[in-house]
Amino acid sequence: MLMTDDDILTLEEVAKYLRVSERTIYDLAQKGEIPAGKIRTAWRFKKSEIDKWVNEKLTPGKLEPQINQVHAEDFLSAHRILFLNHTSKKDALLTLAENLAAAPQVKNRNELTTEILKREELMSTAIGCGIAIPHVRLSSVTDLVVSVGISHTDIVDFHPLDDEPVRLVFMIAAAHSQHAHYLQILSWFSTRLKNKQLRDSLLQAKTEQEVYDLLIS
Repeated sequence: MLMTDDDILTLEEVAKYLRVSERTIYDLAQKGEIPAGKIRTAWRFKKSEIDKWVNEKLTPGKLEPQINQVHAEDFLSAHRILFLNHTSKKDALLTLAENLAAAPQVKNRNELTTEILKREELMSTAIGCGIAIPHVRLSSVTDLVVSVGISHTDIVDFHPLDDEPVRLVFMIAAAHSQHAHYLQILSWFSTRLKNKQLRDSLLQAKTEQEVYDLLIS
């Protein structure tokens, strides 16, 4: 059935639409973290508000005017770039988390891995166009740092809304106090990667240094 913006959805329909568990949607509704209302004892959701909420969560736009102030070399280095050959998102996330945990800014390897996987269970970090941006803020991280995965194979189970398999993964870990900077970097990545030519060039890159040069240029 084709849904319209005015449709009122049940909890089950929202879970299916966002490709997460019904329990996840129930917990978000109970905490007031997702736009929802109750009719007697049943949760109901307006599709247009759910779409707006998803866009705000995955592609924060309020800080886009500041993206020109971002200097990628401050949080990215060539040895934080990996070429992946995984078809499952868990394997890809574990590989990138292992790489990111080696950064001096990350003080607790186990916490980083656990929280990255937990965040992904809550909602897919795939934003469309073959891109995923898994991200966490942790007290055990001293400064924002990024690890990049360029996959030679389709990662098929990120479940993006556009159904395009993920090939580019940008994992971000930030200090808990870096909320504004964290959103700024999320916005910087999502804005830059709208450029199809850049995405194609990243996928065709042969070395980590080539990927790094493309991202900082």
